[in-house]
Amino acid sequence: MRISGRVTDAMIRYYEGDGRRINHFLKVYGFAKAIAEMEGVPDDLQEIIEIAALTHDIGIKISEEKYSSASGYYQQIEGPPAAKKMLEELLVSDDIITRVCWLIAHHHTYDSIDEIDYQILVEADFLVNLFEDNAGQSAVDHVKYKIFKTRTGLCFLEKLYPDRH
Repeated sequence: MRISGRVTDAMIRYYEGDGRRINHFLKVYGFAKAIAEMEGVPDDLQEIIEIAALTHDIGIKISEEKYSSASGYYQQIEGPPAAKKMLEELLVSDDIITRVCWLIAHHHTYDSIDEIDYQILVEADFLVNLFEDNAGQSAVDHVKYKIFKTRTGLCFLEKLYPDRH
């Protein structure tokens, strides 16, 4: 079984009974995997992107318990330790864990996206969040011009949310 399969299984067990959260990370994973493949990222980055997409919101559960909030700020604080524990139990390499935890700690910070794995994770999360939040055209336009950079992510955004003007 590939590591993404084991991480998917662990995350479904982690969020057992919370179909909304499980569906969210699976959709982000699907977009991130496709964008990374279409952008031709190397295999090592593909693996990091897939694991990060599956675990990016792992901090929500603890944030809601500790702070009664699922805000991105708390997710970025609480997510990395939870992901580190889970990924160590799955025998993921330290290098991958370090990068995935960094991505989780920054996936709601958009002013310094400088690496392709970070870019793809953020784009995939936005593709799903725009739909789940029932975002209007102005929000779509804003992220299109401020966030999206990959050719594939832009194509997916435009196909999912065609200009309604």
